[in-house]
Amino acid sequence: MIAFLARRLLQIIPTLILVSVIIFLLQQLLPGDPATVLAGEERDPEVIAQIRQQYRLDQPLPVQYVYWIKGVLSGNLGESMRLKEPVARLVAQKFPVTLQLALMAIVISLSIGVTAGVVSAIYKNTAIDYTVNLLALWGISTPNFWLGILLISLFSVQLGWLPASGYVSPFEDFWLSLKTTIMPAFVLGNSFAAVLMRHTRSAMLQAMAADYVRTARAKGLSERVVVIKHAMRNALTPVVTLGALELGTLLSGAVLTEQVFSIPGFGKLIVDSVFNRDYAVVQGVTLVTATTYILLNLFADVAYVLINPRLRG
Repeated sequence: MIAFLARRLLQIIPTLILVSVIIFLLQQLLPGDPATVLAGEERDPEVIAQIRQQYRLDQPLPVQYVYWIKGVLSGNLGESMRLKEPVARLVAQKFPVTLQLALMAIVISLSIGVTAGVVSAIYKNTAIDYTVNLLALWGISTPNFWLGILLISLFSVQLGWLPASGYVSPFEDFWLSLKTTIMPAFVLGNSFAAVLMRHTRSAMLQAMAADYVRTARAKGLSERVVVIKHAMRNALTPVVTLGALELGTLLSGAVLTEQVFSIPGFGKLIVDSVFNRDYAVVQGVTLVTATTYILLNLFADVAYVLINPRLRG
């Protein structure tokens, strides 16, 4: 197990280096000149030159990258050109918001997807199975922004049950925080619940056709015990890996959802930064998101090895 973990950690290092280079180079493709934007409407050449010097925009790209990566390794992600705040502080403020949203989306997805997948497998080729598969197809096909607008129209405008937008920290008011995030979390987890349902159904059908399940039934065990204790226990093993990977996807894919519901998280931060040519924030947010995804991938691999002893060694 230690050898496996060491190998995975060694693989992560060059991956992170490559990711940092790609992120740094891609931000150069953003249209516009940040120095010109910061200089204001007058665009005084002296002011523009001073801004370029201050943020090292007058240096060659390799030099800019070296300065940037040195700062990253020391915990300094740079300073926002627009907000005049350290990027690390902005990340610390916005990351918990998106993380809360993603974790709630995972819980909703697991609750709906696993339950629906198990029920669909148990009632294979029945009206229940067809209905669940139809709902899964709807969940995969529904755009997040359209579903978000539909939920706002129903639960906020017509019924008045939930706030249409905004965010409240759970440390300030837990129930109000739940009200402001339940709709965006459902929207964010909707498509994953559908994918999870399909995976769970397929895994359950394979497990219920296995020899150990037939043996359990031959022993006279009840169908509930056979399904829960024997079939589900083995069928849901890949869900751990899938859930960990999807958490990283949700963290990086919350842009549209946060825009629709005006959630001040990572998604809204990076959109605002792109429009304002705030390179340092774009780089910092993208790097943190990519690093989180890579670490979650590592966690998924380790968890899968711990759950499945046959992969050890």
